[in-house]
Amino acid sequence: MKKILVTGASGQLGQCLKHVSHRYQEFEFTFATSEDLDLSQFAVVRAYMARNEFDYCINCAAYTKVEQAEKEQEMAYLINAEAVKNLAQTCHENDCTLVHFSTDYVYDGKKHSAYSEEDETEPLNVYGASKLLGEQYIVEHLEKYFIFRVSWLYSDVGKNFFNTIRSKAEQEEDLKIVASQTGTPTNAYDLAEFVLEIISRGSTDYGTYNYSNLGEASWYDFAAEILKHCEKKGSLEKSEDFPTLATRPEYSVLDKQKAMDTFKVPIPEWKESLKTLF
Repeated sequence: MKKILVTGASGQLGQCLKHVSHRYQEFEFTFATSEDLDLSQFAVVRAYMARNEFDYCINCAAYTKVEQAEKEQEMAYLINAEAVKNLAQTCHENDCTLVHFSTDYVYDGKKHSAYSEEDETEPLNVYGASKLLGEQYIVEHLEKYFIFRVSWLYSDVGKNFFNTIRSKAEQEEDLKIVASQTGTPTNAYDLAEFVLEIISRGSTDYGTYNYSNLGEASWYDFAAEILKHCEKKGSLEKSEDFPTLATRPEYSVLDKQKAMDTFKVPIPEWKESLKTLF
């Protein structure tokens, strides 16, 4: 039986992994929150990994507050880079395969066609830069790893765009949503299933991969599709861009061909996947 550690277990993706974990009876899961395991402390991580002898570590721990990261740069780099380095080093010491999640924000969004894994990375904000450094630490310290660059993650748990729009719809609030940024909404349950299926198949095709649902949308498009499935709702309008601390890529759609060709695991279209949460 493969032993799998899931870090960041209280976050959105960690909770989604826990929700689908019962379908994989061949795995023994340990779900660790930041209170259970402080990834920023190398000695703590080293002792924990050596003591438990995990086969896989799925790292869902991340600093994801894009705006706040501009003010809390030290914290963003601590969680998204230095803690990841601790995991990479200890996974190497214990022959543990690391599964890690990065972001579409490692790209600058100026290409205006889908980004492949070979495209140049050039983050526009602290969040993207900290996630890219985490990637680089993994590549530097570890051979057995899967890095998945993901985009616009949502689910029915935690704080995310989907839950925010659905909550506002229940209150029949009028919404103004920007349409100037294009990416792909990605159901976190799909990502969780995708990763566990890869582990279940015993894949050793290590490396960096893009993952999102299929298709593309603006934030306005995403909101409009959510509202289609809500019984109560207010009005929806496109809003003008407003100043933000963090610069975001205008176009960050990910090319998933490498992942599809390598793993042969189906990837749903984003609108169809969205329906599953209603």
